[in-house]
Amino acid sequence: MRITISGPPGSGKTTTCKMLSEELGLKAVVFGQFFREMAAERGLTLGEFGALAENDSTIDKTIDSKILEVARANSDIILESRLSAYMLTRNGIPAFRIYLSASPEVRMARVGVREGESLDDAVRKTIERQASEAKRYKMYYDIDIDDLSVYDLVISTDHLNPDQVTAKILDALKECKC
Repeated sequence: MRITISGPPGSGKTTTCKMLSEELGLKAVVFGQFFREMAAERGLTLGEFGALAENDSTIDKTIDSKILEVARANSDIILESRLSAYMLTRNGIPAFRIYLSASPEVRMARVGVREGESLDDAVRKTIERQASEAKRYKMYYDIDIDDLSVYDLVISTDHLNPDQVTAKILDALKECKC
């Protein structure tokens, strides 16, 4: 079964993806890491690379074509990326699509801890990153990132630990006819 995990920065996507991969024995591909590697190869921060991507559609299109390539080649996989649910839906590729959300306060605190930044720096950088992504997704794909209608399951991770989030997903997978 294909599973997509999406959500904003700090919502718990990567942690949940890893735990779900271990629990289900499925390979997980984290496309945010691919974006980070592309930025690092150019010696740019995520913010700088995001700004570059606003004027160079090939950056996002490279990642998104890779999402489709991996999804088509693997019927049993977990794909973690902001656009994986949209890309698979638009291309008729079946998947169980999950969206993780969290309040801005919780997400910013998580990002700050993860990146070793002050809360103020985490807030500033995350807001810039989200604005850049929303602009690019609308401009390149006419996707409103706030439209959650493509998802089969939406979970707020504010008051849940990673084990609880994973348990909710596993329960939903048992109930679905996928």
